[in-house]
Amino acid sequence: MAEFVRCTALPHVEARRSCQENSCYRPHTHDAFSIGIIEAGTSVFAGPLSGSVTLEPGDVIVIAAGQVHQCNPDDGSWRYQMIHMDQDWAVPLAATDRAAALFSGVTVLRRHDLHHRTTAWADLIFEDKSTERIESGFQHLMMELGDAAPEYSVTGGTDLRLLDRLRPVLDRLRDNESTPSLAELAVIAGLTKHELVRAVKRATGLTPLAWRQNARIQKARHLLRDGHPIADTAHELGFTDQSHFHRVFRAHVAASPGAYRA
Repeated sequence: MAEFVRCTALPHVEARRSCQENSCYRPHTHDAFSIGIIEAGTSVFAGPLSGSVTLEPGDVIVIAAGQVHQCNPDDGSWRYQMIHMDQDWAVPLAATDRAAALFSGVTVLRRHDLHHRTTAWADLIFEDKSTERIESGFQHLMMELGDAAPEYSVTGGTDLRLLDRLRPVLDRLRDNESTPSLAELAVIAGLTKHELVRAVKRATGLTPLAWRQNARIQKARHLLRDGHPIADTAHELGFTDQSHFHRVFRAHVAASPGAYRA
């Protein structure tokens, strides 16, 4: 079960309330800055580096844009909230260096007062309050999150030179209607197929096919938020049919395209 809302005044700010019972996410990224609130149950979070951390009720998790992660129930059901927002909008509102550091990795905070304050700010979004109240609340919240000692923190580094070398490959993966072959992509990069897979994984945290699927679902979210029909979205992104689109979308978003668009 999932409920999505978007601000009238800030359409790039999206909030979600959800209850999940089974493993539902594959490794993915968001093109947005995200703050999560664990309400009940426990879940296992796998972040930018190897290893994992167990999230508990009362935890607040902060995920910078572009950080590969997955989070699934540990045992039974769990309930959580997640707020996604344009990172370019969020960065100028972080008034301290410590708050600004939250935009470069993943941070887990385990303090109930922060959980209550983050929930109160999320309520402003669900209640569709004014831009001024949401922005002011976010500024104050980021100061408190930045000042708190983290339970877990990791900075997700990016090899910019490698990413630049792979840019033609990633563009081909993202923009082609059909999936390019590894052999074709390897020629573009001047690498063997095995070298290419390792290079893409090192640069993005995902294999070439997983990166392509993730990029298509990111675009699908934008199209569906803008009101595009599900069938048109699936066709535009090159999915073979709506059922294929539904399966891939659900594996990344843990909700159907219809529930997300509603």
